[in-house]
Amino acid sequence: MLTSLVLAALLLATGTFAYLKANRLRLYRQLEGLQQQILVSTPSVAFDAADPPPQFDELLAQIDKALPEATFETIRAEVEQLVTTERSYLPTHKKGGTVAYETLCNQAPAVISVYLNPEFHAFLSRIVGEPLKPTPINDQSSCSILFYEKPGDHIGWHYDHNFYRGRHFTVLVPIVNRGHSTGGLSEARLQARMARGDISLPTPPNSLVIFEGGKVLHKVTPIADGERRIILSMTFCTDPSSTLMQGLKRRIKDTAFFGVRALWT
Repeated sequence: MLTSLVLAALLLATGTFAYLKANRLRLYRQLEGLQQQILVSTPSVAFDAADPPPQFDELLAQIDKALPEATFETIRAEVEQLVTTERSYLPTHKKGGTVAYETLCNQAPAVISVYLNPEFHAFLSRIVGEPLKPTPINDQSSCSILFYEKPGDHIGWHYDHNFYRGRHFTVLVPIVNRGHSTGGLSEARLQARMARGDISLPTPPNSLVIFEGGKVLHKVTPIADGERRIILSMTFCTDPSSTLMQGLKRRIKDTAFFGVRALWT
């Protein structure tokens, strides 16, 4: 009797997983079609490659006025309309809100058009010295929006784990950053631990920070009451393919930010 119950439970769990996985695959096919429509209907954005790229010898670089002004204003308007965020809280480590890649595909076409823009990829590739590609559509963190808007929202010291075969880079573009600190910015600061010591980056709107997150230890300090900081976060790889074990680790990590649905991605 017990053996039959165990077998039935295993069959039910297997069938449920297969059903949920099939639903996710259908969703990604739909989103890929939507992305193609976005790329066709959205004018390509040109990025100025005339100036020498910033130094990347410490695996981190920052530039000002990263996006063309019209593009940035369009993205900011889209992001300000996003009302549904997934709040996550990991005691002593992280508190904040996130909007996942699949949500942005449906609600923020200007964001997606920049993330998938080959000229943007070439622009970033010049900085790091290697050709970069976007990470897959089933990775919820490939392109996401990070909200720091409630007192104490932050993330502690961490590395951005690499779940791909190639080198993995994080790109951050602040969309909103306002508060009580110098220049009207928030108290929240991106900090990175370099060989020469810790550095603090104020991240004003439309600046860009690119770094190899798996090798650069970093954190964001807490935001104060009445402040708001919204970040466009993107990931790129030299080789975005992955092993089965890397894929499993990525899905487990994503559950902390996007809930149990990440297990079926």
